Amino acid sequence: MDSCWCCLGSGCSEPSEGKEAGPMLDNRKLQTPAMAAAAVWTDRGRRAKALLRVLTGSRSRHTALQPFYDALIIGGGHNGLVAAAYLQKGGVKTAVLERRHVLGGAAVSEEIFPGFLFSRCSYLLSLLRPQIYRDLELEKHGLKVYMRDPHSFTPMLEEGIKGAPPRSLTLGSDLAKNQDEIGKFSQKDAKAYPEFVAHLEKLAGAIHPLLDSPPVDIRGVTAGSPMKRLAAAKTLMPVVKCGVKLGGNIPDFYEILTAPLMKILIQWFDSEPLRATLATDGVIGAMTSPSNTGSGYVLLHHVMGELEKEKGAWGYVEGGMGGVSKAIAKAAQSYGVEVFTEKDVGQILVGSDGAAKGVVLKDGTEIHSKVVLSNATPYVTFKNLTPKGALSEEFTKAVDQIDYTSPVTKINVAVDKLPNFLASPTPDNIPGLHHQCSIHLNCENVDLLEAAFKDAKNGRPSARPMLEMTIPSVLDPTLAPPGCHVVSLFTQFTPYLIEGREWTDQDREAFGDTVFDWVEQYAPGFKTSVVGRDILTPPDLERIFGLTGGNIFHGSMSLDQLYLARPLPSLSDYRSPIKGLYLCGSGCHPGGGVMGSPGWNAALTVLSDMKRRREI
Repeated sequence: MDSCWCCLGSGCSEPSEGKEAGPMLDNRKLQTPAMAAAAVWTDRGRRAKALLRVLTGSRSRHTALQPFYDALIIGGGHNGLVAAAYLQKGGVKTAVLERRHVLGGAAVSEEIFPGFLFSRCSYLLSLLRPQIYRDLELEKHGLKVYMRDPHSFTPMLEEGIKGAPPRSLTLGSDLAKNQDEIGKFSQKDAKAYPEFVAHLEKLAGAIHPLLDSPPVDIRGVTAGSPMKRLAAAKTLMPVVKCGVKLGGNIPDFYEILTAPLMKILIQWFDSEPLRATLATDGVIGAMTSPSNTGSGYVLLHHVMGELEKEKGAWGYVEGGMGGVSKAIAKAAQSYGVEVFTEKDVGQILVGSDGAAKGVVLKDGTEIHSKVVLSNATPYVTFKNLTPKGALSEEFTKAVDQIDYTSPVTKINVAVDKLPNFLASPTPDNIPGLHHQCSIHLNCENVDLLEAAFKDAKNGRPSARPMLEMTIPSVLDPTLAPPGCHVVSLFTQFTPYLIEGREWTDQDREAFGDTVFDWVEQYAPGFKTSVVGRDILTPPDLERIFGLTGGNIFHGSMSLDQLYLARPLPSLSDYRSPIKGLYLCGSGCHPGGGVMGSPGWNAALTVLSDMKRRREI
């Protein structure tokens, strides 16, 4: 279950009221030798935090906020920063306004406990588009990624045979080793696996032209003068390229878009551990099960990225996911973008002519602009930030129907020693290769995933939740004191409301205890290693990071909310009904994940519109 968060969408921080959920620190741990080392390490952490504040902090090189810009970006998530960088490169004077104290939206690094630096929401990188990486020279601006190989570890919760450890399934880039691992469960599956990987890579590769372009301009192709239709016909080219790449695989592509993931997996494989491990990528961040229609596309969405030219690879960003946002912000600032945090937008200004004229902050400050791009979710943009009366009743009703259901609770954990898994014991706190993986717990068979999903559909947190554990500090020593580690637990399934009522602190802690009890079964001693934990339920993700409903994709990646219908059929080209107001977040095509494509496509759309207006 590799996530771009994965996933957590593009991450603009929603204007909101209320305090952030408070992380819990175990004061009994403060006197352990490891925590004594942490106290020394904290000074280094504070220096790193100070540096992070300088690079992504509350002022853009101490530049004062100006009364007018060509373009304003609401929200400093990675897509907003990408859009700003490309607009500024195109000669459009741009400013980014972020509500929180730190840039990045969901792709953010925060020192929740002294000396422990967490990717508090999004926690893995893969989907960032290669042309954005190159164009913005992100490596030059400090982006460093630790590649993971192997990348997936699924331990079994079972008794070992004749004193041997329980079985496990480890997958990486070496197909021969993968076949050896799969062969422990099924020789037939081991033989089929390379062909399955090649099949998925071909389907995923065909999608790339669609990611890097806005959807087809249906209105332009079907209406207007012949010249306008001819110009709009150019938007068909990415679809043509996709079709050419697919060739005879078009029926397979259609199937994976529309079929339940289990239908596909059953065709290929027999062994439950392999099916379940692969199925996690089809339900990651989605309130769905592997047996539901459309789960196949979510799997494809998570295998279409690349890192260091390695297809489907996922890695840890040095310093946490805030390192991605920091690098994009530095690139944008190098072009002249002005970036501000702690600038809470209260409303989008709409003139008497019905066009966007800028924004007003919650402190009353008005900032005017030619165009406004919102990195917030469509719901926040049109229901919270747009003046009432500026949109039609029919449009706002459609906005209300966008699905933001989320199954995710993210738990960030500081520990004073590595988890020691029964299925792959490692003595003396020494990391094994499996510690760098996405570690799938409660994923021995698909029935467990189905049962976890049914609990949440019935309004209850899963009794045996699907867990993805990552320990980035195994590869990145900047995240935790020596001997200590940061652990991410991406958990499913948890509802937004518990049997119709709001989450309480007791509910949050009880679910955290459930998760820790399950981890303990796979890695005894885990609970005693915990220094502190930060539990973020769907309402917490919504309140803190602006993820409506807690949805990490800025809206479900279901078939009715993709491509021409993302987030609505009338909004698929990034232009809103209000002239000069655009969407640039993950709620737009091509959707969630730290990929930057929505911001890039939105910026190119704005530049095109500005050029056309100048020519009129």
